[in-house]
Amino acid sequence: MTRDNVADLLLSLSDRDRNILESLRKFRLLTTAQLRRLHFRHQEEPTDPEDGGADGKRKKGHTTEGAAAVAAMRVLGRLEARGLVARLMRRIGGVRAGSSGIVWQLGATGERFLRVVYGEQKRRRYVEPSPRFIDHTLAVADIAVRLRELERDGVLEVVGLEPEPKNWRAFLAPHGARSWLKPDLFAITASGEFEDHWFIEVDRATERPDVVMRQAQVYQRYATTGRHQAEHNLFPVVLWVVPDAKRRHTLEAALDAERGLQRDMFRVITVDDFTATVTGTATPTP
Repeated sequence: MTRDNVADLLLSLSDRDRNILESLRKFRLLTTAQLRRLHFRHQEEPTDPEDGGADGKRKKGHTTEGAAAVAAMRVLGRLEARGLVARLMRRIGGVRAGSSGIVWQLGATGERFLRVVYGEQKRRRYVEPSPRFIDHTLAVADIAVRLRELERDGVLEVVGLEPEPKNWRAFLAPHGARSWLKPDLFAITASGEFEDHWFIEVDRATERPDVVMRQAQVYQRYATTGRHQAEHNLFPVVLWVVPDAKRRHTLEAALDAERGLQRDMFRVITVDDFTATVTGTATPTP
């Protein structure tokens, strides 16, 4: 794809088209429902001619979730026809989920387009990933979408939000070898004058507790370097978001039993308690 091709494509894409491509670049996989939550809210927003609005003007947005879903599929279908996005064979929730369960990634043209825009040389291969990878990637993306929704609703401000691999941190372990910290998400949220920093691990109860504890030790070794503290004057809370109370109790017991671990660095919550935790508005469920 040449620079001229990119320039022509840029002129033909709406701001929302670009934002959809950027979201897929950032989170790798997103369902139709997640894309709708990010870019097709039924509120005041810019509109495309395909959605019944005039170019460059604003209208009262989609009046229902159903209308937003229809608009989302119309736009995604248009982008798919141009090779900018592509759907996976696997659908979340099966056929019953309808279009909301379709999983999207960048298409070949979309990947080349953004690679030229950002001056990247390395070509990313887009193949059908494993079910386990899809499940985890979408679960991480859902946490990010929740944060953006909270910001849009005026509950908090998202100062920073970094998925993998942008949030990876290299550091020297005590024995001098180069080590890596690879959180699922790094987020900075703010309410009033106060900031909260979060390293977020989205746990799908697929790993043994001892594997999770090894990850906890990596976080502690990284904290010992003092790099984050030197820049921000604090170290993030390491937050494991788990599917249910049973898994929460399992990981909490493992953290309590892990020798030499700075226990107050780590918290385990269920996905249902995520909003209450990041906003500080409710007591976690027992």
